[in-house]
Amino acid sequence: MKFDIAIIGAGPGGYNAAEKAAKMGMQVVLFEKEDLGGTCLNRGCMPTKALIHSAEVYESALHADSVGVIAKEVGFDFAAMHARKNYVVEELRKGVEKLMKAGKITVVYGRAQIAASGVVTCDGETYEVSDIIIASGSKVAYPPVPGIRGEGVYNSRDILEGEGMMFKSLIIIGGGVVGVECGSIYRALGCEVTILEAADHILPVMDKEVAQRLTMMMKKRGCTVEAKAMVQKIEGTPGNMSVTYLDKKGKEVVATAEAVLAAAGRCANIDGLFGEGVEIEMFKNAIVGDELGRTSIPHVYVIGDAKAKNIQLAHVAEAQGANAVAVIAGKEPPIDMTVVPSCVYTNPEIAAVGLNEDQAKEAGYTTKAVKYLTGANGKCLIENTDSGYVKLVTDAATGRLLGAQLVCPRATDMIGELSLAIQKGLTAESLHAVIHPHPTFTEMISGAAALLGG
Repeated sequence: MKFDIAIIGAGPGGYNAAEKAAKMGMQVVLFEKEDLGGTCLNRGCMPTKALIHSAEVYESALHADSVGVIAKEVGFDFAAMHARKNYVVEELRKGVEKLMKAGKITVVYGRAQIAASGVVTCDGETYEVSDIIIASGSKVAYPPVPGIRGEGVYNSRDILEGEGMMFKSLIIIGGGVVGVECGSIYRALGCEVTILEAADHILPVMDKEVAQRLTMMMKKRGCTVEAKAMVQKIEGTPGNMSVTYLDKKGKEVVATAEAVLAAAGRCANIDGLFGEGVEIEMFKNAIVGDELGRTSIPHVYVIGDAKAKNIQLAHVAEAQGANAVAVIAGKEPPIDMTVVPSCVYTNPEIAAVGLNEDQAKEAGYTTKAVKYLTGANGKCLIENTDSGYVKLVTDAATGRLLGAQLVCPRATDMIGELSLAIQKGLTAESLHAVIHPHPTFTEMISGAAALLGG
């Protein structure tokens, strides 16, 4: 069988690349070893957010008296929460299936292997193609900790698929996005949560100030959060687990819980991807690609989590897929990859884009930065939200927006406006010149811009 392009992996990067290639008139074959939508749709982003929403509705009902609403006998049905999550996932997966069918894309379920440049095999069939895009995504990474692969230790897939797993107490190893989001879900449902993070603070890829604010809020809700915690070993049986770690002072501490969640990051999922004799440049077990995804093998591209030194975000993979398809078609890449927003769906939400204040100074800028607090925003007061802020970082010389960090309601929706502003080189004055409707959370952007002299 012959095709113009083969795409290995049907996550957000892969299926969106397939759709775009089909629209350009290419004959596309898309390989997926499990479900359309990949980890993000089936076992990651989407199920997590569905459960977060359910947990937040429950938590809001518990505290409804603060806004004059009396809710009696408030409870939650864990099985029903997961049933709704499964419905959301299934509906989204059906949407991807319809998209592939509409584009007349050949979808092959199975483990694909690159046998040579221009040749892909799957379950005994051989596919001749002009170009290949590797979009095989990532898998759970396990640090070298004794006992981390034993019984009683689960990963995000274990707790997000099917009917889920409920615990009275949970130790989470890793304070990145997966760790804090899962911790937020379980804590909202009454589970005792302990988060152990080896770095100086949770959310190590985020601004330290943002991480400190989230740490304070999670502790206020009853979570135990330990940074600079070096896990030494995990022992026990399901229902009675212990984790031994060294705290920030080097003191040995033993934490106990019903279960342990391994959430210390993800790594490229490329097991068995290359046939005998196929050699490709690698870096730390991930595939090296240039800014357009081109690898060391001609006509073979890599996007998303399988790519070395890449930002592991679904929207990054999707954008890289669009650019790779454009390059294959002989067109200019349509997406600017220099401005990438990041989001964390805790309560309150967290979002960031561009440079934080320290990064801007390290880059040689003289900065001017301000925070607009949620307490000064009418919509935040109306909705009784936790304390937070919108922080804007600008170049003092020009007023141009360099970065933004948000800890507030709807931060993940608001970050799009700020991403566009940075990408277009807009100033604080330009942001303030736009009328933001009242009362809304977005007024915090205009308010921060005004404080900068916009």
